[in-house]
Amino acid sequence: MEWTPGGTSSDIEDRRGDSGGGGGFNFGGGGLGLGGFILVVVIGLISGRGFIGSLLTGLGAAAGGGGGQQVRQSRPGQPVQESSAEHHDVQLVSFVLDDAQKTWTAILPEQTGRNYRHAKLVLFRNRTQSGCGNAQSATGPFYCPEDERVYIDLSFWDELKQLGGNTGEFAQAYVITHEIGHHVQNILGIEQKAQQAMRNPATRSKTSVELELQADCYAGIWAHSTQQRHILDPGDIDQAMQNAAAVGDDHIQKMQRGTVSPESFTHGTSAERQGWFKRGFQTGQVKACNTFDVGADGYQSSDAN
Repeated sequence: MEWTPGGTSSDIEDRRGDSGGGGGFNFGGGGLGLGGFILVVVIGLISGRGFIGSLLTGLGAAAGGGGGQQVRQSRPGQPVQESSAEHHDVQLVSFVLDDAQKTWTAILPEQTGRNYRHAKLVLFRNRTQSGCGNAQSATGPFYCPEDERVYIDLSFWDELKQLGGNTGEFAQAYVITHEIGHHVQNILGIEQKAQQAMRNPATRSKTSVELELQADCYAGIWAHSTQQRHILDPGDIDQAMQNAAAVGDDHIQKMQRGTVSPESFTHGTSAERQGWFKRGFQTGQVKACNTFDVGADGYQSSDAN
């Protein structure tokens, strides 16, 4: 992806100096192993709105500790200390966030008649507070509709490798734009209707999958715009597709227990996540991203027009 570092976005809230140190899921070294992490993810894939699923608070806390690891607490407002690699990641996240929001500012009124409003993105280490409760590293990136913010601990990129994901620039961009996709759903009223549907245990899993796949499709729409603007490099889409496969429910369940339970899916299979991202990428159209079944066809169209 062709881009030029240009400072930190005005839509980023940097709380890395306010959060506990350490961060991450602490694979190996007496911390939470890969198997334990995947189990936490599988159990936690019930609330959605995240790239791999918002984890339960208690389990997330368990993931952050263990093995005698000490969590360093830093004072609010403390200057952020970062490596050159992390500084690069912040610059990339800033570019993608600004570019995606500029893209949706143009696309949403044109295709849906709705105006786009900017989301904020919160960078943190280890843990912070969100409008949806405690945000922890073990949660993975997620969007909170209550405060219209995306939350991410950049240590997630290292952990994503453990699931077979890609940490290239466009692969990271896919994660960020998936979460912005949830913000688009919130603006269109889709998020609210989905939350109502998920109150019914019989439709909770199905609705969650549909909502997550639509966010993948919206990420694909942003990718479509990068192709139109000639900033997409060869191999970029392959990076996104690798991540979509890595975080499929079936892939994660196979890694954990060797079997797959479709009734417990909340984000969709690897093939579904790849397919809907690709559909958004190929069409560039919001109307092409109606992941909800025929019986709920008006679900999106009534709110997006």
